[in-house]
Amino acid sequence: MEWRDKIFKNHSIQEFEDLALEVFRYQLTHCEVYSDYANALGKINPSNLSEIPFLPISFYKSRKIISNTFIEHECVFKSSGTQGERSSHYVADTDMYKHSFDSTYRSFIGNPEDQTIIGLLPNYVEQGDSSLVYMVNSLIENSNNNESQFFLSELDQLQEVVSKSQNMGKQLVVIGVAYSLLDLCALGINLSNAIVIETGGMKGRRKEMSKEELHSKLIKELNINRLYSEYGMTELLSQAYCTKDLQFQGPPWMRVLIRDLYDPLSIIGDEKRGGINIVDLANVFGCSFIATEDTGIKYGDKFQLMGRIEKSDLRGCNLLVE
Repeated sequence: MEWRDKIFKNHSIQEFEDLALEVFRYQLTHCEVYSDYANALGKINPSNLSEIPFLPISFYKSRKIISNTFIEHECVFKSSGTQGERSSHYVADTDMYKHSFDSTYRSFIGNPEDQTIIGLLPNYVEQGDSSLVYMVNSLIENSNNNESQFFLSELDQLQEVVSKSQNMGKQLVVIGVAYSLLDLCALGINLSNAIVIETGGMKGRRKEMSKEELHSKLIKELNINRLYSEYGMTELLSQAYCTKDLQFQGPPWMRVLIRDLYDPLSIIGDEKRGGINIVDLANVFGCSFIATEDTGIKYGDKFQLMGRIEKSDLRGCNLLVE
């Protein structure tokens, strides 16, 4: 059975753990960077999900992380570089990414064929090599709708698209970075009939605000009834979505574990704040076990973002960054 057939299906808790251990063994053999890291830690024979070592996401800034079973990568995605140097994700099989984001989008948001999809991601488009732009562009193409498009600066023309979408009987979906959605507030655009997906981040364009503050302002000033947030990153091939409860949930091939900020190789239980570790089985040809620089709290199969890890939180975490 091919990896795609194994990964993209519903899994019981035990099935997911068994598959994660299988993916771990594959990556231990075929991903040099991850293998070196796991061997350095002496963590090469985990018996359960909590014992699998998670690679610090900062490795993507300096190392090429890809399975040696591929002669060459198909594309490279790069981060926005808001925190400094851009991370690079060498993707061996873009079909795995397409299947992952398309299936997840359809499950949480709807079918692109029934929608008009607008992308408000100016900084990502301008920088290039963005996995988010790749995803939204694919969704726009799948919508097969001439009104689906990216907007960079002429946001005042969005009102015309809103009206056309309603006349066509299409569900309007606006996917935007936080500061671009806030720019819409000044235009007085009514998005009451739209699905709005904010992808987070002010990218240095506006003062940062909490997710609660951002959602409250957008709902009030744009008259939004259906507001989602998307959690994804360059280093992953899967995304999670949340609605008004601000608790994210991913697809069946993605799981979140919370690590102890003072003992980063230890996994802690639900409803405790710690560093977010992500199991992304879709990234089987890269690294499926990523220790992010975000903090959060896990509630069953959902999680809530609490912010970035500050230097003050990194006491006892030297092993992750050496």
